[in-house]
Amino acid sequence: MSEPQYERYVALGDSQTEGLCDGDEATGYRGWADRLAEHLAELNPNVHYANLAVRGTHAADIRRQQLEPALAMRPDLVTVVAGMNDLLRPSFDADEVAGEIEAMFAALTDAGARVATITFPKIGEIVPLARPLLPRVIALNARIDQAAARHGVAVLETYHQGVTTDQRLWSPDRLHASPLGHRLIAAGMANTLGLPGSSTNWSDPLPGVPESGTLGTAAAELRWMATFFGPWVSRRIRGKSSSDGRTAKRPELTPLRG
Repeated sequence: MSEPQYERYVALGDSQTEGLCDGDEATGYRGWADRLAEHLAELNPNVHYANLAVRGTHAADIRRQQLEPALAMRPDLVTVVAGMNDLLRPSFDADEVAGEIEAMFAALTDAGARVATITFPKIGEIVPLARPLLPRVIALNARIDQAAARHGVAVLETYHQGVTTDQRLWSPDRLHASPLGHRLIAAGMANTLGLPGSSTNWSDPLPGVPESGTLGTAAAELRWMATFFGPWVSRRIRGKSSSDGRTAKRPELTPLRG
C-alpha cells in the first residue's frame, strides 16, 4: 500500500486551529495545523498550505465562511475542527452543531479531499468549573464520530487519552493548547493520517508529574475566573466575539517552503 502524499492542505476551524497560545500577536501564532503542514513539507517540499481558521467562530460560522473558499482551493487534505465555542453557549444543541460539521465533511469528501477531525477531551479535568459540560462533550463527540464514519473522515480521538488533561498541554487560560499541546496534537494528527515518520507515542504520559496547586485549588479557580472566564462572559453579555474584525492568518493556498 502506497504512503499518503498530500500537496494541498487546508485547515478549517477556530482558535485552536489558528494556533492561539503557540506564539503571540507580535510574532504570529504557529499552532498544531502549522506544525502538521511542516510535517507534510518534510515529506513533500511542494506542499501548499492555507489556514482559514478564525478565533471565536462557531461551527455554523466555519461552514458559512470557510467551507466555500476551502473547496475553491481543490485541497487533497483538509482538517475540520469545530464545536468548542458552541459547547460553551447556553443554547448548545449537539445535533445542530454536529449537523454543521457533517455538512462540511460531506462537501469536502465529495470533492475528493481526505478529511480529518478531532474530538474533545475531558474538559472538566482541565477546567474544574466546566465539569457540568461533560454530557455535552460526550454527546458532541459521539455525533462527530458517527458523522466521520459515514463520510470516511479520520478522527483523532482525545477523550480517552489521559495525556490530554495534563495541565502542561494547556495554556494559562485552560481553553487553548500550550506550545507543547499544539505539538502533541500535530503529532497525533500525523499518526491518525498514517503519515510517514509519525508515531503512536504522542499520547504517552509525559515524564514527571505536573506541578501541584495549579488546578483544583480555590485560589487558582478564583484567579482563573477573574483573568479569563470573567472577560469571556463580559464579551458574551455585550454581544462581542473574539472573531470580530478578524480574518484568516493564511487565507491563500501558498507554498510552505521556498
